[in-house]
Amino acid sequence: MSNIIATGFNAASNNGEMQSLGEDLRALADMGVDTVELGVTTLDLIAGGRIIKDRAERLVALTKQFDFRYTVHGLVSSNFMDPATCRYQIDAAKALVEICDRIDARILVQHGGCLRPDQIFDRAAADLREREALLELAEFARPYGVRIALENIFTVEPGQYRQTPAEVAETVKAVNHANVVALIDFSHAYIESTYRGLNFREQIAAMAPVAGHLHLHDSFGRPQGFYKGYHLQENTAMGIGDLHMPLGWGDIDWDDIFSELDFLPGTVAMMEIGARYRAEQPESLERARKLMAINDRQKSIAAE
Repeated sequence: MSNIIATGFNAASNNGEMQSLGEDLRALADMGVDTVELGVTTLDLIAGGRIIKDRAERLVALTKQFDFRYTVHGLVSSNFMDPATCRYQIDAAKALVEICDRIDARILVQHGGCLRPDQIFDRAAADLREREALLELAEFARPYGVRIALENIFTVEPGQYRQTPAEVAETVKAVNHANVVALIDFSHAYIESTYRGLNFREQIAAMAPVAGHLHLHDSFGRPQGFYKGYHLQENTAMGIGDLHMPLGWGDIDWDDIFSELDFLPGTVAMMEIGARYRAEQPESLERARKLMAINDRQKSIAAE
């Protein structure tokens, strides 16, 4: 049996209010989706590391209206390498762990860290800072049964320090805590591999043994560079950047990847394909479920 237990889509508020999140959730429920990753930081649930009680209660009430399995995406700006904000980020992440517990979500996504070009001298300390922060957060998350999923991100400015996907896997191994897993974002890995001249498939293969969460969305692995499309759709037309397209619109060989890689038990294959592609979401959902079946067959064959 495959270690991938579910697939679904991310959902978020588009105006900071619960109503728009609820509309997104209703559309996904009507589509037959059973698993959702909540972008809870699109809502004002936490202030200075403290949970806003009434707003958190409203979120709990909203999530109970649906029969979803939930995961949670933490701060999109999360960066445990940053010396100026690391403490604040840990406090916010701990509050997010508590939010996870209240809505029965057992995965909290944390982005891998980075340094600005003028901070490169701090690289060794930054790697250690991130590992120590992850360990502190994991210890906090342990009694809640929440796993922190460390996501690979791509370089967004010249001279920036980012860990490669394989290095993210090494960070997870170094932390060596049951409540910290790697999160493979396949498109991010593709883009970073192109930018650095790395082998994309080798990079994600290095992450797979410690990966307990996945982000699926399609692209062509072309770094954004200095190109700025006037409309978002112009990036899509050029095939440039982190496009978050429906599965099959880019050139990632999903079938081959899922027939080759194995992941940790309890992994969720979450599609970050938003409401912009509502018309295409059902087809991507069907495709993702087929990928789960492909991965299941691969694991069954390997066990024989």
